[in-house]
Amino acid sequence: MIGSTFWDEIWNITLLSLRVSGTAVLIGALIGVPIGTILGFRQFKGKRMLTRFVDVMLKSVINTFMGLPPVVVGLVVYLLFTTSGPFGWLGLLYTPTAMIITQLIMVVPIIIGVTMSAVGSVEKSIRERALSLGATETQAAWLVLREARMGVLTSIIVAFGAAISEVGGIMITGGNIRWWTRTLTTAIVVETELGNFTMALTLGAILLSMAFGINLVLTIVQLKGARR
Repeated sequence: MIGSTFWDEIWNITLLSLRVSGTAVLIGALIGVPIGTILGFRQFKGKRMLTRFVDVMLKSVINTFMGLPPVVVGLVVYLLFTTSGPFGWLGLLYTPTAMIITQLIMVVPIIIGVTMSAVGSVEKSIRERALSLGATETQAAWLVLREARMGVLTSIIVAFGAAISEVGGIMITGGNIRWWTRTLTTAIVVETELGNFTMALTLGAILLSMAFGINLVLTIVQLKGARR
């Protein structure tokens, strides 16, 4: 018999997962979209501001950070916020805030990389045509960004999908504490180890539903972009 405590914990875990990942992606979008846009616009300027070598290195660094292993990110954040670390005095280790910081480090490179690619893929002629019709540089840039909006939205959706399904990093920095820092992914791990398969399967179904919803939205965005 499944009692109210079971569903209370399910609700608590789900809401915490959404709050941690949602906050990380929101902050990540505020940081990553402007940076990705600026780097994307550089491609329209013939790379005069950057040598080809520096440009390749910059893209390589971004691509490398897009594939950062979550456990490595978690380890770095743990070392920074542990009591003997430089930011240990903040007391953030094993809190939702530490988990948000961990996921933020993971999603920012994803948003930057996808946004940069989206802006850079917009045809150069769009900007040149706008300038020839009397638009200012700012207006032309805004037009390019509008054309790349589907790609920018895709970057945010992809980042949220990566964040909500992450387990290793937030388990290290959050501690997987029941009713406090236990998310969908970390709870599935511990409940499976304990043999509580009803809880694990319920959480798995919720996570799978979220993943399906994220991919459905992403597909709709891509289809709309293809029809423009």
